[in-house]
Amino acid sequence: MNKRALIVGINNYRDINRLRGCVNDTTNLRIALEEFAGFDVDQVRLLLDEEATKAAIEGELRWLVRDAAPGDLLVLHFSGHGSQVRDRDDRDELRDQLDEILCPWDMGWDGTFINDDYLDTVLQVPEGVVLEVILDCCNSGGSGSELDVPGSSLAPASDAEPDRLPRFVQPPLDVASRHAGASLPQRRLLERREPNRLAMWSACADSQTAADARIDGIPNGAFTFYFCKHLREAEGAITRAALLEQVKMSLSQAGYSQVPELAAPPEFLHEHPFTRRAV
Repeated sequence: MNKRALIVGINNYRDINRLRGCVNDTTNLRIALEEFAGFDVDQVRLLLDEEATKAAIEGELRWLVRDAAPGDLLVLHFSGHGSQVRDRDDRDELRDQLDEILCPWDMGWDGTFINDDYLDTVLQVPEGVVLEVILDCCNSGGSGSELDVPGSSLAPASDAEPDRLPRFVQPPLDVASRHAGASLPQRRLLERREPNRLAMWSACADSQTAADARIDGIPNGAFTFYFCKHLREAEGAITRAALLEQVKMSLSQAGYSQVPELAAPPEFLHEHPFTRRAV
């Protein structure tokens, strides 16, 4: 069985609100993969801050799935900003739906983002490949105008900022106006993928924001922190369903409103994360 993991964490965005806990998230997740899923160092690729451009992420996504064969394990973890845009067809005409997007380091509203169309196309794997996707960013189910992102677009994170920041980028007025006043359906990332080959973890529900938080004084993504914490406490011997419930409980007890989600086929729920082993 071949294993590959791509882990992306972006704190210091070039032109949009900066975050604090995303690079720590990548360390937590990398250690979990090495200790509890048997990943070797050369099987994990990291893209951090300015390394995580759109071009670099797309290139490493192609590496992630290259020559994938039944029995392989592939992991994608993204920790950073998410947002939404009005979908366009091949003629660049607006469609009546919103697309969720991942924001690379060089995020720009001119198309410098990772959208669901690209992910659906590139993350195609044969039957029998386990693809585990973990997104610690905002799913941004509500209108961007309803979300308040504190700080100016270039303000660095500092001790003066709140303990909890949303991992959501508010579209500029010209982009937001394309769906202003319209109630448009939203297509989630990887929504069209065949479910029998994918376990997709989301840090929050569509209408919520994922917290970039200080936990015990250390910046982390709240979801990734508790995901790795409970995986570590169980030494990896925990089902996906049980892990989801423990993360939900910890977030709730800590006062976070976000409710993480897991989209996966039923048999995946009773198996360990990053594997096909049942408990």
